[in-house]
Amino acid sequence: MDSTPTQRIYLGTGGYSDTDLLGTLYPTGTKKTDFLREYAKQYGAVEINSTFYAPIGQKAFAGMVDKAYVQTDSELKFAVKLHQDFTHARKGTAEHAQAFLTALTPLIEADALAPLLLQFPHGFDRTREHRLYLANLVSWFKEYPLAIEFRHNGWHTPQVVDSFIEQGLIWCSVDYPKVSGLPPSRLIFTKRTGYLRMHGNNLNWWDAMSAADRHDYRYSEAEMNNWAQAIANQRQHFDTLYIFFQNTVNAHAYYNIAMLREALGKFGFEVS
Repeated sequence: MDSTPTQRIYLGTGGYSDTDLLGTLYPTGTKKTDFLREYAKQYGAVEINSTFYAPIGQKAFAGMVDKAYVQTDSELKFAVKLHQDFTHARKGTAEHAQAFLTALTPLIEADALAPLLLQFPHGFDRTREHRLYLANLVSWFKEYPLAIEFRHNGWHTPQVVDSFIEQGLIWCSVDYPKVSGLPPSRLIFTKRTGYLRMHGNNLNWWDAMSAADRHDYRYSEAEMNNWAQAIANQRQHFDTLYIFFQNTVNAHAYYNIAMLREALGKFGFEVS
């Protein structure tokens, strides 16, 4: 069965500023200010992670649009991770949400906005208090596609998945290391847009001293072929799928994206 003409898979990385990508994705000697321009020539989407740590203003997003659309004539899509106040500190408000969305205006106007990402920490378990907080949070972003990643196993139930389907929320599928305390790696679609984050299989996840250490893992071709097969098995459930590799350290993502692109191509997918 061939994919439908509108079905598309976007491949990219979590962030685009990792200097470990120099010499592979970015030609040696490329200035950091030119990274996004080079990135947009290669990939169809990027996950902006810096917004998790500090707010980015309209001017910065307008600059991203200029580099990706005007200077390279690409159609790069930007997924944007919500600030940690919404997910980790859990002190976000409706006003904070509106300010965050207002900053995204350049992306929205350029039709460059991919889903927004809410990534909750392992300590965000499925209590009544947390469910109420999540309901409020979701309401603040209800006009925009919202992908949610839960690292606590308590959310990984059929009831929650059904709730996502009813609310039109995107279940953030994740490939986690196979270690105790993390949910199983599964590909789940709750609407026609899917979202998959590739964290690698570094078994030192809990002992890693930094995000770079945690993601220091390069997938094998066999692992990428298995993921391509899993995606093909569910092709009837999605129109658009975003896949973001978090293992940019040591340029692992560069090689893994090439592997997955080739594997998906064998199934007839249109890959950006």
